[in-house]
Amino acid sequence: MSQKFGIGIAESLMAARAGVSLKSLHFDIEAMIKAAEAINPLLAELGMPPTDPHIAGFGYPHVASLGAHVEFPEDGEPNVFPMIKSPEDIDNLKEPVDYLAAPLIQSRLNIVAELGRRRKEWASQRIGHAMEGPITTAVLLMGDDFLMLPYDDPKRAHRLLSYCTETALHYIEALHRHFNGDVPMGPGPNGIPDDFAGMLPPNMFAEFVLPYWNRFYEGMQATSRHLHSELLREDHLPCLKKAKIDRFDPGADQYLNPELLSRKCPCPFQTLIKSWEINDMTADQLEKFYRDIAACKPFHIRFSMDRMDTLDKIKRLLKVARELA
Repeated sequence: MSQKFGIGIAESLMAARAGVSLKSLHFDIEAMIKAAEAINPLLAELGMPPTDPHIAGFGYPHVASLGAHVEFPEDGEPNVFPMIKSPEDIDNLKEPVDYLAAPLIQSRLNIVAELGRRRKEWASQRIGHAMEGPITTAVLLMGDDFLMLPYDDPKRAHRLLSYCTETALHYIEALHRHFNGDVPMGPGPNGIPDDFAGMLPPNMFAEFVLPYWNRFYEGMQATSRHLHSELLREDHLPCLKKAKIDRFDPGADQYLNPELLSRKCPCPFQTLIKSWEINDMTADQLEKFYRDIAACKPFHIRFSMDRMDTLDKIKRLLKVARELA
C-alpha cells in the first residue's frame, strides 16, 4: 500500500531567501513576488512545482473580524490580544454588522484582489484559515482565563462558545458571498483546527466541546469531518468517535505518537515530522524514522523545510517518501 506524503516550505525560509521580513509577506505585494521568485529555484531542486506570489498564511481572520487586535512582529508569528477582560464582558458581545469591515480583513482582501489583477494565475480567495475551533477561539478572545470559566461560570462559558461557533459560521458565509456572490456553499469535507480543546479534560467534552464541534460541522454541511488538535491525550481519543471524526491530525502533539495512534485512534490519522526532529536527527536516523512512521499506517505523513542547512536531510526524506509512495 502506498504511503501518501506532503512537503511544505516555511514562509520564514521564503522570507529569508528573499531578504524580506516575515511581516512583509502579510502586507507588501512586492515582497510576496520577491519571495516567490527567491524560493522557486529551491523548489525546482527538490522536484516540487513552483509557487505563485501569495499572502502569508494566517490563522486569525475570524477573531480579527470580531475586533480582536492582532500584532505582526517583523520576523515572528502573529499574536492575538484578548478583547474580553472579564466574564461580564461576555454578556455584551455582539456580532459585527459587517464581518469583512475590520481593517485587517480589508487589507488582506485588497491584497489578494490586487494579486489577481496583476496576473490571473495569482488570483486567490484565501486570506487565511477559515476559523479556529470554538475552544481555541474562546482562548484567543479571553486569554487563559477562559480555561477556568467552565468550572467557575459554566453558563457564560456556553454563551462564549456559542458566540465563537455562530460567528465563525457567519464569517465564513460573509467571505464566501464576497468572492462568490449568491452562489451557495455546498456540502463537502470540512475541518476544525482546535488546538486548545485538549486543555479541557475528556469528561468535559460532552458538555463543552462536542456540541460546538457538531454545530460547526453541521453548519458547514460537512460530508466528512476532519479535526486538527495538538493538545489531546490518549484519554481524549474516544471523544473522536463520539464526534464522528473521519480524519484526525494531531499536528505537533507531544502526547500522541504514531505507534499509540495506530493502536488507539478510532479513525485514520496523519503524522507530522516536526522541525526539531529534522534538525536533531541525522539523515540515516530520519530515513529510519520515516519508515517506522509509515509502518504505523498513517493516511498521510507531512514534513517541511525551514532552514537551508537541512537541505540534504530534506532531500533524503523526499527520496524515501517518494519510494514508499
